Amino acid sequence: MQSIELSTKISAPKEKVWSVIADIENSIHTISGIRKIEILEKGTPLIGLKWRETREMFGKEATEIMWIEEAEENRFYKVKAESHGSKYFTDFYLEELPEGTLLTLKFSAEIISFGARLVNFLMGWMFKSSTIKAFEADLQDIKKAVEK
Repeated sequence: MQSIELSTKISAPKEKVWSVIADIENSIHTISGIRKIEILEKGTPLIGLKWRETREMFGKEATEIMWIEEAEENRFYKVKAESHGSKYFTDFYLEELPEGTLLTLKFSAEIISFGARLVNFLMGWMFKSSTIKAFEADLQDIKKAVEK
């Protein structure tokens, strides 16, 4: 399993950070890498939320269906997706700091098909590098939206 962990400090209380990161439907206005969001199923309030997200990756549009499996308001939520022979897990965690909030994103991929293993062996380093850049940009977009 491949994994990435990135964090950013945001000068705002965790409730304000949560209000931005939990607003999946409007994340197209927050995160510059997202081209389109389509809500497929509503959650209660987040658990069970399912959406189709389109982003630009490697100069092309890529669309994934994602859903939230676990969440605790103002603390964390866990997103899952499955495609191209892999399972993807993206978790967001909030930690209160004296000067604001630490937002941590943890991403991991579990490769389940032979074809995906082969592609990962040949090009995994490139995908990991691009994924890190995309997530770093997402975190900076969130920080900017919360702090404005």
